[in-house]
Amino acid sequence: MWIRMTSFMRKFIHQTVKTGIKCNDRYFCVQIVQKAALAQFGAIIVTKRLLLPLCANAYSTIEDTADEKVKKKSSKPTFGNVGRKIGHRILQLLDSNGNNLGMMHRAEVIRLMEEQNLRLVLRKDNADPPVYQLMKGSQIHEEQLRLREKEKVQLKAGPPQLKELTFSSNIAQHDLDTKIKHIQQWIEKKYQVQITVKKGKTTVPEDNMEELFNNILKTLPEIATFASKPKVTRGGKAATCVFRHLSNKEMNEYRKSKEETQKNRDTMNNENSDNMGSNILQQ
Repeated sequence: MWIRMTSFMRKFIHQTVKTGIKCNDRYFCVQIVQKAALAQFGAIIVTKRLLLPLCANAYSTIEDTADEKVKKKSSKPTFGNVGRKIGHRILQLLDSNGNNLGMMHRAEVIRLMEEQNLRLVLRKDNADPPVYQLMKGSQIHEEQLRLREKEKVQLKAGPPQLKELTFSSNIAQHDLDTKIKHIQQWIEKKYQVQITVKKGKTTVPEDNMEELFNNILKTLPEIATFASKPKVTRGGKAATCVFRHLSNKEMNEYRKSKEETQKNRDTMNNENSDNMGSNILQQ
């Protein structure tokens, strides 16, 4: 009797597994039958143990769908030909030269595209109505290259990094020269440099501390200027400022002013030499 019941239960388990439709149904059916058998007949050795709970996760698409949504949201709109798939009924249209053609229905825009053999590009999606432009294929290619170069420059530029330097107002000239070399190297690498000067043991007027910053700046011609001007901190016990690299515009202006100053000096020197020569002739 025992042997017959045991073989019957084994056949029932295998038949349930074979005729099961879903992975989870098979797994739970086996578990129910095993528990029933254990309750009535004691421990039964099951020859085949199915490891099926992972099947449901293997065929799940919930996580994949969520990842795809995140990717779609984070992806930036690409600049290119829209074609006939215009998402707006009424739109503002520009011609290939950038001239405004006014508001048009998309059917009229498609007709112009076909007549002039041009492509359609979305310019301003946030405008009301949105702005589109008719462009040639070569124009689209050139604009795409320009946008890529602009993105590369923005990635390379990034926010300027800050270097910090602190020393006493009683610093020796040799040590100060070393500090200035470090400042120059950082400025050339487009870093911003924050300098803090603490009052030394001897009493130093605040004007002298600010003059120290100006003297440091004079040693960095054509490359540095103040990002923030000197100011007293810590209740008058220290002073701080920030140096940054000159922009291209500031650099050009500095060079022009330097050239003009040099011309004025040369003119004055020539006038002085002429006056000295006339005085000698008169004597």
